[in-house]
Amino acid sequence: MKKSYWDTESYYEQPSEAQLKKNAGETAKKAKAKGRILHPVVVSGRRIAHSWWGSSWCENLERYADYENRLERGRRYLRTGAVVDLQIEKGQVHAKVQGRKKTPYKIDVRISPINEEHMQGIMEECGSRIEDLDRLLKGDFPEELKEIFLGTGGLFPTPREISFSCSCPDWALMCKHVAAVLYGIAVRFDEDPLLFFVLRGIDVDRFVQVTLENSVESMLMNTDVKSDRIIENEDWESLFGL
Repeated sequence: MKKSYWDTESYYEQPSEAQLKKNAGETAKKAKAKGRILHPVVVSGRRIAHSWWGSSWCENLERYADYENRLERGRRYLRTGAVVDLQIEKGQVHAKVQGRKKTPYKIDVRISPINEEHMQGIMEECGSRIEDLDRLLKGDFPEELKEIFLGTGGLFPTPREISFSCSCPDWALMCKHVAAVLYGIAVRFDEDPLLFFVLRGIDVDRFVQVTLENSVESMLMNTDVKSDRIIENEDWESLFGL
């Protein structure tokens, strides 16, 4: 049967789960034979992410309509083990995702850095509610603080702050391979929450230190400010009948 130039249906036919797994396995074997180290993303359980940081990353992606059309296919690719390599660096992610072809596609994701003024504002809002690094990484802090991180103007990026590219022929702004990588980032955050701060270009130790210092400085500046909750000496006497 002769095909026309515009007949693209077979070209974009979706590979089966078995085919994706087979291609991913062959890619891993080739890399090992050449002495290359890949960092595949493995999803365990029904949920993609389990930690607060990983789950919040997924929630942040899914609330943007810009990404809605391709996210479902991305989840499918991720669950089949198609993300054969994913590495996070400061402000960027480099990954390889298996597709129809034996050679995986190359994906680059870049996250715009947070400017100093924005960062300072977040730290001031956090105050002394971040007590230590351990609680921060566990996501074990007040609900209102979580909203500061995840809400508008927080630490989680908006679509305008995320740019990406893929070597596949898909013309869509976000292809399924990019979507798989974006979800794969959440799995990495499950494995190591510090990677969130690496991706956003934040020195997490410095973040906690400056947050606490700002809180102490604020307390010292208000030591001479009287509060209605402070009981004066004469009020103590009347209160207890002295």
